[in-house]
Amino acid sequence: MTLVTLRDVSVAYEGYEALQHVNLQIDEHDFLGVIGPNGGGKTTLVKAILGTVPYSGSIELAPELFRGHERLIGYMPQISNFDRAFPISVFEVVLSGLQGHHGFRSRYSRKDKEMAMELIKRTGLQEVAKQPVGEISGGQMQRALLARAIISNPRLLILDEPTNFVDNRFEKELYETLRELNQRMAIVMVSHDIGTITSMVKEIVCVNRHVHRHHSNILTQEQLRNYDCPIQVISHGTIPHTVLEHHPGDCCPDHD
Repeated sequence: MTLVTLRDVSVAYEGYEALQHVNLQIDEHDFLGVIGPNGGGKTTLVKAILGTVPYSGSIELAPELFRGHERLIGYMPQISNFDRAFPISVFEVVLSGLQGHHGFRSRYSRKDKEMAMELIKRTGLQEVAKQPVGEISGGQMQRALLARAIISNPRLLILDEPTNFVDNRFEKELYETLRELNQRMAIVMVSHDIGTITSMVKEIVCVNRHVHRHHSNILTQEQLRNYDCPIQVISHGTIPHTVLEHHPGDCCPDHD
């Protein structure tokens, strides 16, 4: 079943076309890794799907993405886009993920609060649950934003750079959680770290003003060049390393 369909979508900022003629389909149980250079349009693509930027073309959301007036899309923004000076606790941040269900001024039920606390425990935030978000670490903030994004049990989960500021242990836990969530929801994850996400996602979407969907989680340097997506390809050996293109005039192209 298709959840989101983009047809000939373009987005322009002050005359600069950040996205050009994008066609993309997101199906249930998809796990897409969105990659691309800085300024290539990754976050703009997410904002277009969320309906927070004007665009030309059409974006269709399936009826299954709605529960009454509530839109069943969970969103975890980049931490830099969240106002941590706002006087709100970690617990309240997680609860705020239910505002689309209850309305902005509605009170939360006991069941709502129990769900929030359960997610707080699952993400290891119980010790800071009552603390203001301005007093917690970047990694803890990321965990709170993830819990907020999934508390309403969405059909589509969108994550924008979810591994920024998190340590290796939580990053591993995050990916285990996402694998579990993908059994019941589609996931779109934006990341600059192609080496990490290719071990997790099912398919890659390369964004550099244009959008190319690669129906695999494996990309070669040649494919990236063809997609006009200038990103380094990460590989693994006995020592983790990055494979770079040879420089012109290298005397020993096969050795460093």
